[in-house]
Amino acid sequence: MTDTDTDYAAYIAGLPRILAGAAMLCRDAEGRVLAVEPNYREGWALPGGTIESDAGETPRQGARRETLEEIGLDIEPGRLLAVDWVQSDARPPVAAYLYDGGVLTAEQLAAIRVQEEELLSWQLLEREQIPTFLLGSLGPRVLAALEALADGTGAVELVNGRRTR
Repeated sequence: MTDTDTDYAAYIAGLPRILAGAAMLCRDAEGRVLAVEPNYREGWALPGGTIESDAGETPRQGARRETLEEIGLDIEPGRLLAVDWVQSDARPPVAAYLYDGGVLTAEQLAAIRVQEEELLSWQLLEREQIPTFLLGSLGPRVLAALEALADGTGAVELVNGRRTR
């Protein structure tokens, strides 16, 4: 290793760290949102999880992999709906990517199998149920993503679930 390599490695090691996650916003024909119930924390979530960036995984790949692992459906992520910068005193910030998982068919819904190591169940949420089940910044993130879907705009930029402008 050269001095330049050592200096660069030290520089990188000293940079701030963030976590990154990716999820899919899947709906049924009535517009209800697919939510999953984790067994390791309070509240419900969307199919998704941590991006394995150390292994070279991209946010889009992470959303697809996590959805397959969690509910047994291999869904190609659609367009990016939201990016949320989620801050907490308990951990580094999280960059949360939310992709359009599309409208699931009756056959796809019937084929859902939850990953028993992490999940207890799944359900479809009406829009008005979202703030009750999807806690913290997730509920507002999902509502902002649904608005982006409805009005056809590009991805929304959020901080803690709230639009930045």
